Amino acid sequence: MGHFYFVRHGQTVWNVEGKICGATDIALTELGHEQAIATGKKILEEHIHADEILYSPLMRAADTAKHISEVTGIPARVEPRLKEQNFGKWESTPRGGAEFKVAKQSFACSYEGGESMLRLAQRIYNLLDEVKAQSEEKTYILVAHNGIARVVQSYFTDMTNEEFAGYGVKNCEVVRYDF
Repeated sequence: MGHFYFVRHGQTVWNVEGKICGATDIALTELGHEQAIATGKKILEEHIHADEILYSPLMRAADTAKHISEVTGIPARVEPRLKEQNFGKWESTPRGGAEFKVAKQSFACSYEGGESMLRLAQRIYNLLDEVKAQSEEKTYILVAHNGIARVVQSYFTDMTNEEFAGYGVKNCEVVRYDF
């Protein structure tokens, strides 16, 4: 069976400030750009082979993917389904807010103008089904967001709601998934 790699985007100002980024288009910090370049070098040093990088249209992930592509020579293209979940009224609020933690427990909730966890999972699971179907011929690197990382992990692992909520990937961490 095949495999793919997942990379979370580099650091953003809102990551540093502990704010919910969601679908808000937040840029990388200088450190975030440096992390992305270092990740490209790590991919080369560790002889990670990939045929294509698919990335979220949000600039923090797009810039991360473009840096990795420039360093590695792996072609990159936008994949709209990798866009982070829209947390509606919670975007830009503190990540650890008590009310947000309660709201996140309802997977069917659309966060007043946002996107439910169920709809997010549907689009990511559909994408992963396609990646799996092509995995014998192509290896991908998916560059996206921490919310997407949770859904990807849940595709491969049974998780409680608490494990799902607590799962995370560090900025520019590279995670391999085997089908």
